[in-house]
Amino acid sequence: MLALTLSRRKNHTPAHPARPPRRRRSASALITAALLALVLVGSAQLPSAAASYPNPGTVTGDIGVHDPSMVKRPSGGYLAAYTADNIGLKTSGDRTAFRNTGAAFPGGASWTYAYTNGSRNLWAPDLSYHNGLYYMYYAASTFGSNHSAVFLATSTSGDPGSWTNRGLIISSQQSDDFNAIDPNLVVDAQGKWWLTFGSFWSGIKLIALDPSTGLRADTALRSVAGRGGGAIEAPYIFRHGGYYYLYVSFDLCCRGASSTYRIMVGRSTSVTGPYTDRNGTPMTAGGGTELLAGHGSIHGPGGEGVFSDTDHDILVYHYYADNGAPLLGINWLTYDSGDWPQVS
Repeated sequence: MLALTLSRRKNHTPAHPARPPRRRRSASALITAALLALVLVGSAQLPSAAASYPNPGTVTGDIGVHDPSMVKRPSGGYLAAYTADNIGLKTSGDRTAFRNTGAAFPGGASWTYAYTNGSRNLWAPDLSYHNGLYYMYYAASTFGSNHSAVFLATSTSGDPGSWTNRGLIISSQQSDDFNAIDPNLVVDAQGKWWLTFGSFWSGIKLIALDPSTGLRADTALRSVAGRGGGAIEAPYIFRHGGYYYLYVSFDLCCRGASSTYRIMVGRSTSVTGPYTDRNGTPMTAGGGTELLAGHGSIHGPGGEGVFSDTDHDILVYHYYADNGAPLLGINWLTYDSGDWPQVS
């Protein structure tokens, strides 16, 4: 019912024949669709007959999201951010019941308007907590364009209205072969900070950050995954044991129940790669091992993030209900005998 059409895709210049990325849903569409879906899915535990993957775990309350990121608060409970006008925020005390708390930037984020054509809709926030501060990297762009930018904001509390703009991290233009959206911060085993990002075009990129500021440290731009211009985005690097796992979303989101998003993963012993899938195929050559795909009434899972909790590593993502509403998905991550993650 609320699926986006592709007729609004922006034309490319001849130098960039790759297929352009999708646009995120507007905040109003997310909220409306989520409310409609609650009637159908309730606790988000859906029938699993003939499903090849487990269903999302039970979540309740305000569960309408797109591109969610979640962090455990040092004082207890959970903070989530997601694509919405001025970045939407939710809280939970138990990782099950969620409530909306407002927007990160209730007065707007005027510094992003040059990349959004004045829209307040901001994409794919990435939350983490370091040295007494919440860090949030997020993207500003428009549908089908790689005139895009990643920005950083910080907060001592994570509450709506408490976020301070720390500035531009990286931008991309039509003359570039990459797209500066879908950021994710990873801190490696040596304490170095890195940001991965990217969508379509030449794929997923990695840059070094200065831990003292959270801003870009140098001009190096590394490639860590790609599909020859095809549909890949939403990178997330997570360290577990002796490996760095690179999670990405393949294929297409934002088509409601017709979305084909699926979560893929590869790994490396170095944060900078090379990342390979279970079969040894490099992720820079289109490799990726499928972790979670649509099944039953779970459509197009993706836009994922991972964090460690006291019980398990936790996979957070959005998926679409049968009526097209984007909803919050949460599952445990476990690891098989070969240290490959699997959804539980």
